[in-house]
Amino acid sequence: MPFIVIDGLDASGKTTQAYSLTRLLESQGKTFCLRIHPSGDNFFGSRAKHFLQTKGKSSHFASALFYMLDVLHSILLYSWRDYDYIIFVRYFLGTAYLPSPIDKMAYHLFTTILPKPEKLFFIDIKPEVAYERIIERGDNAFEMFEKPEALQKIRIKGLELASLGKWLIIEGEKPVNEVESIIQNSLETE
Repeated sequence: MPFIVIDGLDASGKTTQAYSLTRLLESQGKTFCLRIHPSGDNFFGSRAKHFLQTKGKSSHFASALFYMLDVLHSILLYSWRDYDYIIFVRYFLGTAYLPSPIDKMAYHLFTTILPKPEKLFFIDIKPEVAYERIIERGDNAFEMFEKPEALQKIRIKGLELASLGKWLIIEGEKPVNEVESIIQNSLETE
């Protein structure tokens, strides 16, 4: 079954694109499992979200640890089930949130031991655009990585990590329907 990953900065459009893809698959009569990380339906994802909204180095480490456990939880529970497609929003590139050089070591470890997706999409946007979208969302509960300086660092690290694999890097500032077309056309060429 095809395993698809959609990743990128906060507010890059990952979830929007994942939902668009699931609507397309549903219209084609396909079954799918969509997992958005950190997820709110289990202890690990809930703790990751909690620590993302607190400050300090220990919260940074805890958010990364619980995020990784949340992804592992999703793999263990859902990867073996019978679906036509599995779609994860955030997967390997969550390691970009770790401090250097741990980020690259964790990325290499995860890409070695975790299931390998058939398609990897990185939706790239400028940090200032991401920050504007975060502000427009109107959610007052900022996460620790949603400040302009942090978004800049994560974007650089995310692009570096994406260059290590077979990621399709998509300009996320394009209209939503153009990004949809790029993703759908990439899947159709398989």
